[in-house]
Amino acid sequence: MKKQQKGFSLIELLIVVAIILIIAAIAIPNLIKSKMAANESGAAGTIRTVNTGEATYQSVCPQIGYSATLKELNTGAICAGGTGIVDVVLATGTKSGYNFAEVGVAAGGLNTTFTDTATPVTLGTTGQRMFCSDQTNVIYFDPAGAACTNASTPLQ
Repeated sequence: MKKQQKGFSLIELLIVVAIILIIAAIAIPNLIKSKMAANESGAAGTIRTVNTGEATYQSVCPQIGYSATLKELNTGAICAGGTGIVDVVLATGTKSGYNFAEVGVAAGGLNTTFTDTATPVTLGTTGQRMFCSDQTNVIYFDPAGAACTNASTPLQ
């Protein structure tokens, strides 16, 4: 009589590990691409949020015009009506794999224009496209992620 062996042989375990590694090699690049697409979508949505916040800020703080920074849209340090228009995370400038910045331009004592940008933290990993907008509220993007201006391609 033969003694029956329990468990798996080394060959069987190696085959299972090889199959798992093959599946992971296929799945991980797709996971990275989907995360990058989600970051880009979130960045475009956040630019839209900033545009809406700027319109709100301008209407509640007409003596100032547009805010000069994202931080002002959160703290309301210059105009109390601007408190809490955007969240604390966005006010710090980094959110969901993108760096956000805003510049307000003053003319005659009022901030009459603004430009907000969203740049990938790591180009090609956290995002590929750069997004930007201004007081016209049209969102533009640069597919190379480098130099977005209002002459870039409008986001549709």
